[in-house]
Amino acid sequence: MSSDFLIEIGTEELPPKSLLNLSEAFREEVVNRLSGLKLNFGTVSSFASPRRLAVVVRALDPMTPGQETVNWGPPKSVAFDQAGMPTRAAQAFAEKNNCPLTALADMVEHDGKQEKLCHRASQPGQSTAALLGDIVSGALTALPIPKRMRWGTRREEFVRPVHWIVMLFGNDVVNTQIMGLLAGNRSRGHRFHAPNEIVIDSPASYCQQLKQAYVLADFDERRHLIREGVHAAAKKAGGHAAIDDDLLNEVTALNEWPVPLVGHFEARFLDVPAEALISSMKSHQKYFHVLDDSGKLMPIFITVANIESTDPEQVIRGNERVIRPRLSDAAFFYETDRQTTLAKQRESLRSIVFQAKLGSLFDKTERVASLARALSETTGADGALAFRAGELSKSDLVSEMVGEFDDLQGTMGRYYAIHDGEDPEVANALFEQYLPRFAGDIIPTTRTGITLAIADRLDTLVGIFGIGQPPSGSKDPFALRRASLGVLRIIVEHKIDIDLSAALNLALTQHIDTSTLVESADHINKQVLTYMLDRFKGRYEDEYIPAEVFQSVAARQLSNPLDIHLRVMAVHAFNQLPEAEALAAANKRVSNILSKQVDLPDGREVNQALLVEPAEQTLATTLTALTGTVGPLLEARDYTSALKELAKLRDPVDQFFDEVMVMAEQSEVRMNRLALLQKLQALFLNIADISLLVPAK
Repeated sequence: MSSDFLIEIGTEELPPKSLLNLSEAFREEVVNRLSGLKLNFGTVSSFASPRRLAVVVRALDPMTPGQETVNWGPPKSVAFDQAGMPTRAAQAFAEKNNCPLTALADMVEHDGKQEKLCHRASQPGQSTAALLGDIVSGALTALPIPKRMRWGTRREEFVRPVHWIVMLFGNDVVNTQIMGLLAGNRSRGHRFHAPNEIVIDSPASYCQQLKQAYVLADFDERRHLIREGVHAAAKKAGGHAAIDDDLLNEVTALNEWPVPLVGHFEARFLDVPAEALISSMKSHQKYFHVLDDSGKLMPIFITVANIESTDPEQVIRGNERVIRPRLSDAAFFYETDRQTTLAKQRESLRSIVFQAKLGSLFDKTERVASLARALSETTGADGALAFRAGELSKSDLVSEMVGEFDDLQGTMGRYYAIHDGEDPEVANALFEQYLPRFAGDIIPTTRTGITLAIADRLDTLVGIFGIGQPPSGSKDPFALRRASLGVLRIIVEHKIDIDLSAALNLALTQHIDTSTLVESADHINKQVLTYMLDRFKGRYEDEYIPAEVFQSVAARQLSNPLDIHLRVMAVHAFNQLPEAEALAAANKRVSNILSKQVDLPDGREVNQALLVEPAEQTLATTLTALTGTVGPLLEARDYTSALKELAKLRDPVDQFFDEVMVMAEQSEVRMNRLALLQKLQALFLNIADISLLVPAK
C-alpha cells in the first residue's frame, strides 16, 4: 500500500538569494531519482524556509517493481557439439549466469533469427524505505551549491551546517543516516516563538504542525502573505508599495513568520535622487519603498519582521534608527559627487583598467566617443552630442554613489550630467547606454542613447574577440551574449538601417594599437558578425519561429540585422501558406539539379524560341510577369508581399516538373531549361533560400 514520504533537512540560516533555487532543485532531484527506480507516486511538494528544505511525496509505492533479465548466449550450433554435449562457450555462459550445465538444454530459444542459449531471471522489487537514504543523499549531493562548507569535526559538506533530519515514510521513521545524522521525526519551530523540538506525526500533518510552531513552511504561501501584507500596510499609510520580485523572494527567504511593519524617515532625504534612496533601502535593509499617487517616493518604508512582537513600535523604531545613517551616507555621497563635474571625474578613469590588453576605462571612452560620432550618421543622432556622451559615458563609475551602489551606474550619470549643465540628450544617453539590461527590459529611446548603447557594446565585442578571448561554454565574463542581443534588439525595434559589418569595421578602426589584436581586422569582423547574428536564433526560438526559417535567410549571408529580421518574418508568414510546402520542395529539387551543372554560367538568358513545351512556356511567362511585380516590393523591403506574389508560382512549377523533361537530350534545349530554373531560383533567393524549409530526412 502506498504511503506519503517526507524529508526535511534542518540547517542554520540558508543563503536567502539561493533558497528558492535550492528548494526547486532538491524537489527535482528527488523526483528524478524516484522516477529512475520506476516508482509510482502522486503529487510532489517542496517547502523552504530560512532553516529548512523539505519535500513531501504523496502516495509513494512501498516497493520498486520486479524486473526480468534476459541474457542471450551463443547459438545452439556453437553451444553444443555433435554429440549434444556443452562446449566451452556453453560452459562460460553457464558460469556467467550461475546455472548448472544440465539445465542448458532447456534454455534454448529463438531470437527471431536463430536458436540461441537464453537465460531468464526474475529479480524481486526492493523495499522503497531501504532506498530512501541513498535517494536523498544523492539528491543533496547534486544540488547546485557553488561553495560547500564543513562544520565541527564532520567530513560532510553542505551549503550550511545541518542540525536535524526528518524522514518519514507513512508514519514510520526511515532508519538511515543523512549528512552524518540519524534521521528521525523531530523538527524545530520558530527560533524564538517555538524553539523546542516538534514531533512530526506524519507527512500529511507536516505543514500544519509547523504552522502551530510559527513556521510557514510553504514558500509560495509566505510570499503571497508578504505581498498582500506589504500592499495593505502601504495603503494604510496612504501610499502604494513598490514590490520588486527579486526583493520579495529574498525577504520571503529571510522569514518564517513574516509580519510587515511601516517605518518612516526624514523628508529631507527626499532631496537625494529616489533611485539612490531605494537602492540603499533594498540592498542594505531589504525594505520595500512606498510611492504616492503621482509615483513619487514617500518618506515611508515597509520592513518585514520575522517575529510577532508584543511591542511592534519598538521594532519599527529600531529599523528607523538603522536606516537613518544609510540614507545620510547616500545624501553625503550625492553632495560630494556634485562638487566635481563628470568631465573632471573622467580623468580618474585613466587609472582604472578596462581590460589589460585593451587599456583603461579612459581609453574605452575615447574609442566609444569616436565610434558614436561615426555611427550617428546612420542612427540619426547629433554627432557632437553622441561624441560628448561617449566621453562622459563612464565618469559616474568613479563617483562615491556608484562606488557604494553599483546598480546606480548610468542613473547617477544622468543626474550629475544635468547638474553639470550638459545637454539633456547627453544626460539621458548616460542612463540609456546600459539598456536593455536584461531580457524584456526597455531599450533606449533617444537617438543619442541609441547610438551610445550600440557603440559601447560594439567596442567591447570587437575588443574582446580581437584579443582572442571570445565566450566559451558558459564563460562570458564580459557579457558578450547580452551585448549582442542588446544591439540586435535596438536595431530591429528602432528600425535602424545599418550594415553591421561596416559598423564593426568602424569599431575596429578605433583600436589604434592593433598589436593587441591576435587576428586581422577582417577575420575579427567575420568572427564577431557571425557570433552576433547567431544570437538571432535564440530570439526567434523564443517566438516559436522554426529554426529552418532563420536558416533559409542566414544562407544569404547578409549583415543588416533589420533586413534579416524583415526577411525572417516574411519567410515565417510564407511558411504558413498552403503553397509553401510544394514550393519549398520544388526549390529543393531545383537546387539539387543546378548544383550538378558545373558548366552552366550564372545569369544565362532564357531563349524564348527554345521553349517548346506549354508548361515551360507558362512558367517562363509567369516568371517574367512576377519579376516586374516583385522588383518594387523588394526595393521597399516588403518581403511578405513579395513572397505572397511568388506563391502564385506553385501551379506553373508543379506543371513544369510534371510535364517537362529538364535534362533533354538536345544540349541547347537542356541548357535553356536549366536557365529557366536558374531564373526561378534567383527570384526566391532575392529573399531567402526557401529550399531549406524542407525538413531534413
